[in-house]
Amino acid sequence: MFKLFKRVQESKEQSKTLKKIPGKSRLKTVIMLGILCAAFFGVWFAPPEALHLGDISVSEQRVAAIFVLAVLMWVMEIVPPWCTSVLSITLLLFTVSDSSLWLFNNAAEYREMGQSVSYKALLATFADPIIMLFLGGFILAIAATKTGLDVLLAKAMLKPFGTKSKYVLLGFLLVTGFFSMFISNTATAAMMLAFLTPVLKALPGDGKGRAALALSIPLAANIGGMGTPIGTPPNAIALKYLNDPAGLDMNIGFGQWMACMFPYALLLLLISWFVLKTLFPFKQKTVHLKIEGEVQKGFKSWIVYITFAVTILMWMLDRLTGVSANVVAMIPVAVFCVSGIITRRDLEEINWSVLWLVAGGFALGMAMNDTGLAIRIVESVAFHTFSPVVVVIASCMLCWILSNFISNTATASLLIPILAVVGTGMQEQLTAVGGIQTLLIGIAVSASLAMSLPVSTPPNALAHATGLVEQKDMIRVGLIVGIAGLVIGYALLVFVGTMGLF
Repeated sequence: MFKLFKRVQESKEQSKTLKKIPGKSRLKTVIMLGILCAAFFGVWFAPPEALHLGDISVSEQRVAAIFVLAVLMWVMEIVPPWCTSVLSITLLLFTVSDSSLWLFNNAAEYREMGQSVSYKALLATFADPIIMLFLGGFILAIAATKTGLDVLLAKAMLKPFGTKSKYVLLGFLLVTGFFSMFISNTATAAMMLAFLTPVLKALPGDGKGRAALALSIPLAANIGGMGTPIGTPPNAIALKYLNDPAGLDMNIGFGQWMACMFPYALLLLLISWFVLKTLFPFKQKTVHLKIEGEVQKGFKSWIVYITFAVTILMWMLDRLTGVSANVVAMIPVAVFCVSGIITRRDLEEINWSVLWLVAGGFALGMAMNDTGLAIRIVESVAFHTFSPVVVVIASCMLCWILSNFISNTATASLLIPILAVVGTGMQEQLTAVGGIQTLLIGIAVSASLAMSLPVSTPPNALAHATGLVEQKDMIRVGLIVGIAGLVIGYALLVFVGTMGLF
């Protein structure tokens, strides 16, 4: 199942560029490359006064050029998003690090070179504690698939919903949402669509129920990911900046996140159920589920079951045990590797592209902060003069709009480092709207709720590829649930922050 998911995911990741790829001429490629080069070298060689960023140093200007290049490459998707991250880290290492190429070590006499970035710190982003947290989640997913734990859980969790069509729909929403909290939303969508296939075949072709079930998978996969820090990369990116000991140091735990965000995700799943069953009523009132899949038995399966339970329990109780969720993530890695459940070939199934994409965002954020560029950008715009409500709403809408067209991880990687500096500079003003956590966690929420188009997220692309979902229906449902989710989500964040629960 996981290998199948990888092949499907790779093809569906490319679907985000389908609007550009078919029939794309060589001329169009040259034009896109020309735009990238013009933007990059334009910022790199621009006179400092032309950037309107004050007395900007050489290092800051180089980071600005690399940042602009990354933004455009992520938007244009001329190469896969993770490739952009790797390129960004490489450019940072060779041009602004303390181990950069000699050619870039000297500035003109009238320019200050500025602060360099530690090359060790840049390389360490590939093994950041948050990356380890995701690695543990991927290992759990692979082990669950190998032993059939995913099939076992799906059968057990869907069984209570019976055979009535509307309750089967609710079951798929809740079960998909639960899986998405601990497994990547794309893997969850691929798995649940596979379970759904025989159900879809049994429904009449002229009814709307099939569209409701097909849409339930991406909706639940995107919404469920908000319930835990490992559910989706934007959550982890926001948490990294909130918990950074050298920064905000808010020490928000895994269980603390779940205590606030799990009920929110559950409420949105119920809203999605109401929207789907209202807009796409079932013609056939009963549905008989038959989930295919092999559940292995034996000692290794029990190791997976126990390790899965212990890991999730320790993640939820990290404030009680005192063990960081990032450290807990190493339990399944160690246990499954030593016991032989995870082999060398299984490690090839890890979604390394997501990890590298996240690492690239961390590296850009680090470079912007260490060189002082982030502070300079914030000072040039004078965010402190804005109303905190305006800052929160503007960041929410910018993230939501961008994430509908480019990777939500890339969007979070672009916005959160800058907003972390903005929030630090106006912490007192932000207390009126729940604090800086409303600003940063709000970005994670906005990114996850950007699901109006087939290209918005891989789960959307997977559902659209079934041929049962029209784009207009996806837009309609995505807008309704997305806007409702933004309003409720920010209201929750304001309440939680004001009450001091975060």
